Amino acid sequence: MAEQITNLQAYLTEGVENIVKDALRATLRNPKESAFMARFAAASAKATKKRESWEAKGTHIPSYLIASITSSCNLHCAGCYSRASEATNDCAPVRQLTGEQWKDIFRQAEELGISFILLAGGEPLLRQDVLTAAGEKQNILFPIFTNGTFLNQKYFELFDRCRNLIPVISIEGEREKTDARRGEGIYDKITGNMKQLQDRGLLFGGSVTVTKENLDEVMSDQFVNDLAGRGCRALIYIEFVPVTDEAKHLAPDDDAREKTRQGIDRLRVEHPEIVFVSFPGDEKSSGGCLAAGRGFFHINSHGGAEPCPFSPYSDISVVDTSLLDAMNSRLFRELRDGGHLMEDHAGGCVLYEKRHLVEQLLASEG
Repeated sequence: MAEQITNLQAYLTEGVENIVKDALRATLRNPKESAFMARFAAASAKATKKRESWEAKGTHIPSYLIASITSSCNLHCAGCYSRASEATNDCAPVRQLTGEQWKDIFRQAEELGISFILLAGGEPLLRQDVLTAAGEKQNILFPIFTNGTFLNQKYFELFDRCRNLIPVISIEGEREKTDARRGEGIYDKITGNMKQLQDRGLLFGGSVTVTKENLDEVMSDQFVNDLAGRGCRALIYIEFVPVTDEAKHLAPDDDAREKTRQGIDRLRVEHPEIVFVSFPGDEKSSGGCLAAGRGFFHINSHGGAEPCPFSPYSDISVVDTSLLDAMNSRLFRELRDGGHLMEDHAGGCVLYEKRHLVEQLLASEG
């Protein structure tokens, strides 16, 4: 186990270093972004030292945290896992963490050495208070996974002041596939906002949900060249996780995953101006799924600490305990120590596929 953890730490550290290195390279033509990335590279190296110090004491600190800062969203995207699990809705949520509570979580994360906090929802741009708090933590990079429809002047000004906030706009391919999943007119809306970001010299990325239907299109030179021309400097490919039996045919199989890996390897060589990331990526390289605190974990909008967004189960809340205690909850330890994250599975998320096992583990706690 000790050797496995050491190898995992090396894998995660190398992953962070590669992302920072690629980001520096991708921003060379943008002096303001390049200056920030150089400062962040130094902060990231210090964060790595913090995590190594914790490791030496017997506590593993993940490099990443995923935070769903709101449960509200204005879109109804086909096959949305968050709506299917009732984590997202149209209405203002009855309970959610305050801006001050999120600010304290970000403070704790910085002290622990967490380098990246992925902000999600719902639609995270509905929480300007939380994004403003995140902007104050310059030693942490905050990719903001947004549908891109709420981008406006106030956010352009915030992103200009706080270069650690990076909008990552969801897109499913060209106009036809994007509008088919996200709604008519969304493609034109988000590409128009991409132009606004580009004109202001603001760094942004794109997030693609990869299915069997759009795989060829989103890996094509035409699609990537088009986004690069619009100023996109990061592309994150997220494997589609089916939440209904009717959607299972869309989930990438082993052949599609291999095609994705090969495509990303090719794109990294041909497009050095873009950072390419895949999620969950090749789990074999990391010795299994990185959820439940191995590489990351998820905090939902009301403070529950969950293994990952696709596994919305929690036995502890950051409202009642520290971030450090949350990442070592009994459920997380059971998932890590029981070897469940290393088990074979068909889809992109072992915990979603084996959700009945997670439910059993949760029910057995007492």
